[in-house]
Order: sequence, then structure tokens, then C-alpha cells
Amino acid sequence: MTVQPADGLSPAAAFPDPSHDQWQSLVEGVLRKSGKEVTGSAAEEALSTTLEDGLTTRPLYTASDESPDTGFPGFAPFTRGSRAEGNAAGGWDVRQHHALTDPARLNEALLGDLENGVTSLWLTVGGPAGVPVDGLARALEGVYLDLAPLSLDAPADLDAAATELLRLYEERAVAKSEARGTLGADPLGHEARTGVEADLAPAVRWAQRCDAEYPGLRAIVVDALPYHEAGGSAGEELGLSLATGVAYLRALTAAGMSLEAACGQLEFRYAATADQFLTIAKLRAARRLWARVAEASGAPAAGAQRQHAVTSPVMMTRRDPWVNMLRTTLATLGAGVGGADSVTVLPFDHALGLPDAFARRIARNTSTILMEESHLARVIDPAGGSWYVERLTDELAAAAWAFFQETERAGGLPAALRSGTVAERLAATWAARSAKLARRKEPITGVSEFPMPGERPVEREPAPDAYAGAPGGLPRVRRDEAFEALRARSDAHLAATGSRPKVFVAALGPAAAHTARVSFAVNLFGAGGIEAVHDPVSVDADTAAGALAASGASVAVLCSSDALYAEQAAQVAGALKSAGAAQVFLAGRPGEYADVDAYVFAGCDAVAVLTSVLDRMGVA
Repeated sequence: MTVQPADGLSPAAAFPDPSHDQWQSLVEGVLRKSGKEVTGSAAEEALSTTLEDGLTTRPLYTASDESPDTGFPGFAPFTRGSRAEGNAAGGWDVRQHHALTDPARLNEALLGDLENGVTSLWLTVGGPAGVPVDGLARALEGVYLDLAPLSLDAPADLDAAATELLRLYEERAVAKSEARGTLGADPLGHEARTGVEADLAPAVRWAQRCDAEYPGLRAIVVDALPYHEAGGSAGEELGLSLATGVAYLRALTAAGMSLEAACGQLEFRYAATADQFLTIAKLRAARRLWARVAEASGAPAAGAQRQHAVTSPVMMTRRDPWVNMLRTTLATLGAGVGGADSVTVLPFDHALGLPDAFARRIARNTSTILMEESHLARVIDPAGGSWYVERLTDELAAAAWAFFQETERAGGLPAALRSGTVAERLAATWAARSAKLARRKEPITGVSEFPMPGERPVEREPAPDAYAGAPGGLPRVRRDEAFEALRARSDAHLAATGSRPKVFVAALGPAAAHTARVSFAVNLFGAGGIEAVHDPVSVDADTAAGALAASGASVAVLCSSDALYAEQAAQVAGALKSAGAAQVFLAGRPGEYADVDAYVFAGCDAVAVLTSVLDRMGVA
């Protein structure tokens, strides 16, 4: 604890108070050294980062960056948290997800998780990807249903799964007032996943029963993951979750429920990504936006949003999956600081199939470390008051509200889904992001940056897909998909020939001249599963042909400094072509060098380059 001295001494009193203009002048000097002659606000803009939804993050935020009054935790507009105590009382709910179909195996996994820190369970029930409804009792043997809240996901048969769960509560003498969790009804989310037109009647019926008999049980989940997994931005995810929630409120109140009771039947599910600040802002903005919906509907006191955050499936990679542990840690940090009530950490091998016991252990311990060792839950709204976070929250809320209004003008979410409006909007967003991924403007560690082509792929038991064979619905994307397709081609070539596709690295001059661009080229071609052969360390016009032949490669890349390129690039490229090189690249900005076919440089379309190289090599 920091104690202010009795005499009022300030540790910063001896330092002058810098002005914004002074800081901007220093920025101008730094940019001038890098060759950029910009002044004033343009200097600050040069260091800004453009995000999706038309948002921009600036390099500096100050007290002059105004944002709306965020109120207090537990009070409208709930930006700072839905509960006055936040997660300080006992931390967030650690909700583990399970998709095992065998009741006995599922039971073993559930008990192991509950004994080691998990506080609630998320189960897929019924259908090809869940435990059979008649096996739910076996799966829950030994689970204290009055202590462990259950969240169901029953896309195949909500009625059967919910009926069986309530039967188990009665059979095991669980008082109706002690039942906790969600039944998982989400007909609009199911429509988004499958294209099958939603029937809201069962969800309404279960919401009415829960409201009347089970005060701690919610019937409906507003799941924004289908839109996130289709490539949607944070603002689009928020806007569509609002539209979904409003559609459910309309159905519930039309059936006779009060607005307060209807709001109490909804739980909202959002994706948490490795961009921890955007995750924090998203969850804070979601609460503020839902409070606005409740206020506009005439029930401001019912605007406290119950939130379930899930680490993003889109960010999970299949190559170098161990890095996913770091991604999910950042995502969980964002979810916890953002004030999520429940957090699900997907295991690091989620993209590969069913997780093993080690992966589940790491997933549940991620939350435990952040709460127990990092003390993340001991502070209520730890991001509150940050000029950056408050401004980002406000701007994201504005973008999401605008998209929500656009969806409502299209006739509401059901109409927007069925007309293709939602799919078109998300596809455009994903196309723009895919271009950034292809150019490595959004790097993927272990995949597009610092790949390990020789690493043996991690294998897991295939996970059943609840939506396999669905007639339509939104696509599911992953950040690594374009590079994964390239790596799969390389793997197939290795299996067929015993070796990977190769590129010969023709480095010119001493190591000091070529090391940086050699590293760049090795990294770039490795992202496509292409092995870089850098032997010998340096070549010239006399030795390049023999080195190429010894490498076994049919494609070469020149690497050196601009000065040495001017002296040697044309001659060495000519020697490589004479020795049979089908294609010669140069690592650097495009120039005029004889016999150089193409150029690779920071910001080039890596996916296009690597695809063309594999095509030229004849890699199927």
C-alpha cells in the first residue's frame, strides 16, 4: 500500500509537467529519423493503429479524452460491472466445456475438473456431438447438482435435455431454489449455425417454467459466438447479440412475461480474444448497451447483463498449438478484467480435436493462476478510469449500436439472417481481415511468423461436430486457415516423397549484410511449409550454380543488402537461372534486376507468394 507523506510531498514535484505539444514535438523528431516528415496531429496519426469497426487506437490518451459517465459497479449503465462487488467476493465462475459423447468418460472428466478448480460445467447433450440424453444421469454421477451449476448446449433436442436435467434435480432432491445454470435455449443462434429457421416457442416455454419454478435457472443463452466464428468484428458481435436479445424479449413479453422477468432469463455469451484491451472494452460496452436496451424498453433496473466469456476458437491454431496457451491466458485476462461472470478457457488443443487431460488441466489452471496468484479478481473493474479503455469502450459501443440499429431496420435479426444481410456483412469483414492475415499485418505466431515446418503435428482424437451436415448457416473461420492449407500441401508432399518442398537461400556478402533478410526469407517460406536451405553461408556468381544443385531446390531467393544487390544480384540470379532455377526471388523492395522473377518483402501477400511457389513446384 502506498502512503502519501504527511507533508504532502509528491514524488513527481521536481519534474516539469510536460504538455501535449512537447510530447508531439518529440514524436516528430523520432519520425524524422525514420524518414517521415510529418508535424502536428499528423505525427500522432502516423503512430495510430486502425482497428475494425472504423476504430482507431492512438499512441497517447490523456484526461482530455472524454467519455460518458460510467457510473458505479452494480448500477446502471453497468459499464463497470453488473454487481456492486464485481468478482472480488470469490472470483469469476470457472466454466469448463465438455463435448464427450461417452457417459463414463464424461463423468471421469467432470469429476476431475470439479476436484481441481472448476466451479461450473458446460455440457453438450444430445445429437452427434453430445452425451446422449439417456446417458446424462450416468455422466453426472457423483456431481453435487446443488453446488455445481450446469450450462447445457442441446442443439438437437432442447426439450428432452431440459426435461432430463429437471428430472435429475428432482430425483436427487435438489431444491428448486438451489438449481443454478442455464438450459441453453438459443434458437436464433442455432439458425445462424445451420440455416434452419428458428422456432422460438420451446425457448419461451422453458423460460416461463424457469421463471415460475426455478429462480436460479435461466432458460436462454444469447450466443454471439456464431457471429464471431463467421469472421465478425467486435462491434458486429455486440450489435448482433443486442438484436438477438431484443428478439427474445419480444417473444417472451408477447407470451405474457414481464420485461423484468424476460431479462432475467437471458445469459449473454461473448468471445474473448488475445487482444486483451479490445476484450475488456467489448464486455464493458456489452453491459452498457444492454442497459440502454432495458432502459428504452421501460425496465432500467433489469439491465444488468449476465456474461459468459469463451476464449476465441477463431484465434486457436493447429500448428504450434502450445502457443494457444499464451493466447488463452491473454484472453482470460481480458475477460476477467472486463468483468465477465463466467469464463470458459478452451484447451490449447481445441482446434485439433478432443482435448486430453493435460490440456483440460492447463485450461482450468489458467483462471486459477490469474485469480489466486495474480489477484486479478481482487479489484472491482480494474480497467475503470483508464483513459484508453474508457474511450475504446465508448467508441466500440457507438459502432455496435449503429450496427444494431441497422439490423433492426432490416426487420430484426431473424429477417436479417434469412435475407443474407448478416452473412454478407460478416463476409466483407472477414475478407478485409483475411487480406491483413495474408500480408502478415496481423501476425500469427508459430504459423505465419516463426513457424516450425519440421515440427511433428500434434494429433488428437477427432471431436464430433454438432453442425456437420447442416444445410446452411454461417461459415466458421480460423485465422490460420490460409496458412494451414499451405502447410497441409507440404505435409502431403513429405508423405509422398520423403522430403519437404525446398527453397535455396542465396545469401550475398558477409553475414552482417544478409542476416536480416535471410531470417525474413526463412520465416516467410517456412510459413508455407517450404524448407529453406542456406548452405553455404554465402555465394557469388561463380558458386551459386553448384550450391543450388546441391540443395535439391528448384526455387531460389537472393538475400543481402541493397548495396550488394546493385553489385551482384543480376549476375547471381543469371547463374541460378542457368543452373535450372525455375524461379528466382529477391528479398527486398521491387527493383530492376535482370533474371529476378519476383520480390518478397514485409507486407507482401505471403499467401499468394507461397501458393504460387508450391504450384510451380508441382506440390499438389
